[in-house]
Amino acid sequence: MTMRLIAVLALALAGVSPAAAVEVLTGTLRSVAERGEIVLGYRESSVPFSFVEGKRPDGSPRAIGYAIDLCGEIADDVQAAIGRPVRIRYEPVTAETRIPALTSGKIDLECGSTTANAERRRQVAFSPVDYISATQLLVKRGSGIASYRDLGGKTVVVTAGTTNEKAVRDLLARLKIDAQVVTAPDHAASYALVKAGKADAFATDDVLLYGLIATDARDGANYTVLPDKLSYEPYGIMFRKDDPEFAGIVQQTFTRLAESRALRWTYERWFLKRLPNGERLDIPMSNDLRVSFQLMGLDGGE
Repeated sequence: MTMRLIAVLALALAGVSPAAAVEVLTGTLRSVAERGEIVLGYRESSVPFSFVEGKRPDGSPRAIGYAIDLCGEIADDVQAAIGRPVRIRYEPVTAETRIPALTSGKIDLECGSTTANAERRRQVAFSPVDYISATQLLVKRGSGIASYRDLGGKTVVVTAGTTNEKAVRDLLARLKIDAQVVTAPDHAASYALVKAGKADAFATDDVLLYGLIATDARDGANYTVLPDKLSYEPYGIMFRKDDPEFAGIVQQTFTRLAESRALRWTYERWFLKRLPNGERLDIPMSNDLRVSFQLMGLDGGE
């Protein structure tokens, strides 16, 4: 389902009363139309995907980032499908609360840094892949830890509710490395444990580690990301499963962004250009992600 879906919905809704128009819709689209708002779940410290930078005019946290931009594009297409404007509301979630928030209806889209794996697909649905990452380790420079093989007797922190926790525990068990694994509620808290000396390493997706270093103007240069890749992590925007009408809108949005090259420009805005604090991540698009975008219509020569 592509642009034809929005065209069909628009024709179906044309000339009918608001109440009758809602009756035509199903699933998330109907819920959004009835509430008059779409709720975007955001993360507070998943740089550059979804994080807080300042406040909005009403005093609420200002969520920005690569995934937030993509969710905003989906919200635009949802409004077009419904046939009238709806309010966009932002709701904070954590790695542990994001799936329950989505399945319970508290949020409609989860705009963060979430791995689209088979286990999660049993509970939720995902957009096309928007980034490909890997679990790596952040350590303090001069710590003596050069690889995961040096973790014996050390403490590793992971963010609760992430796929990184399982990847690290499985690796340590398989290699019989005697290291303690502790959890923290979000990425900022995990990083803080390493900075406070309460953990020797922080295991999460590589791009998030680079984001934490880049946005820590005072101490970031004291930390480094080790080259070992402990798992493969393809990201996607989460939404409720078994909702073909809404899934068609999400797919249409990504196809539109790829064909217009806006998908590539959005990537470059957050991964190659300066972040709000003036720092750059300088992470070129990987070949795997470029191929994925090309399959959606991105010009391979661009």
